[in-house]
Amino acid sequence: MDLASDASAEAEATRTELTTVTPASATFHRATGAEVVDGLEPATAYEHYGIAFETLAIPAGRLRSRFATVNDVHFGETEAGRVGSSELGPILRVAPGAMPYPDVMNRAAVAELVEIDSVTPFAAVIAKGDLTSTGLDDEFAAFERCYRPPFGERLFAVRGNHDCIGGQTAYAGDQQIELDGLTVALLDTAVPGLDHGSVGDEQLEWLDAVAEAATDPIVVMGHHPQRIGFDTEPPGFSLTADSSQALDDVFERRAAIVAYTAGHTHRHRVTRAGGGLPSIEVGCVKDFPGTWAEYEVYDGGILQIVHRISSPEALTWSDRCRGLYADFGLDYTTYALGRLDERCLLIPYR
Repeated sequence: MDLASDASAEAEATRTELTTVTPASATFHRATGAEVVDGLEPATAYEHYGIAFETLAIPAGRLRSRFATVNDVHFGETEAGRVGSSELGPILRVAPGAMPYPDVMNRAAVAELVEIDSVTPFAAVIAKGDLTSTGLDDEFAAFERCYRPPFGERLFAVRGNHDCIGGQTAYAGDQQIELDGLTVALLDTAVPGLDHGSVGDEQLEWLDAVAEAATDPIVVMGHHPQRIGFDTEPPGFSLTADSSQALDDVFERRAAIVAYTAGHTHRHRVTRAGGGLPSIEVGCVKDFPGTWAEYEVYDGGILQIVHRISSPEALTWSDRCRGLYADFGLDYTTYALGRLDERCLLIPYR
């Protein structure tokens, strides 16, 4: 018996993580269980399970609208942790005959969204790319079957790099989404056949014109995150440096733009873009930690609240995925989960 391995497994099973805070609640996860501690006061310090935290403050003014986002849902994927043709891993699969894990994770995410939507409706649900694994028609159809029926015309989606591996054009193009109190400028950052992203001159001109005419704050969204100055990661992790700088130039010029949010990297991280704006990465649906993001739009600011998908089936799968990419020397649990203040935060207006 390997006592060290047994002790490590026991520690994993009993680890308690604080995954979400709101103005009135905190959500803790332990293995395949979730507990919501509610009835809390906004902007107040608490401690539960030895974990100190502070609830979010409620921005000033009225709650104008609410919307949700998902990204990196990867319908059709069968191997988690596969990097190209490399055999390094671990590479995880479900048992033969079991429901594919993208279906498990996305159905559970939709169930949570629908439950909230039935009480306090979302004005929009936005999918920020990598809707599929390889851009096949049946993968796009699986995405539509899962997300379209409950949300109808409130569902907006843009492609990611996985969706145009072979030059596919489904979900291509930029979109202007008007909500009460907010405009979402959804950018198509995908470059067919390539992992990295780009934003062209016409797109930048379009964004600049939208921001110039804006009467409400604007959140810009795309699949690929910006490549921030100190970022030394491979170029495939982000927009090109030129595109990142060009977006920065628009952000600095247009005070209506208050944040940029993306997916692609399967992690939660916040860096600073042009004008000091938060440039936000939100983790994936398909594996650890298995998350979606909620946004509450107030007169005085926007709350981003990231939720971990918490059905027992989803938690069983996402917990298995904590050790992905270990052969590459990556601590995926720390990398993907990020800090609490990178998941749940106030986006202020300028």
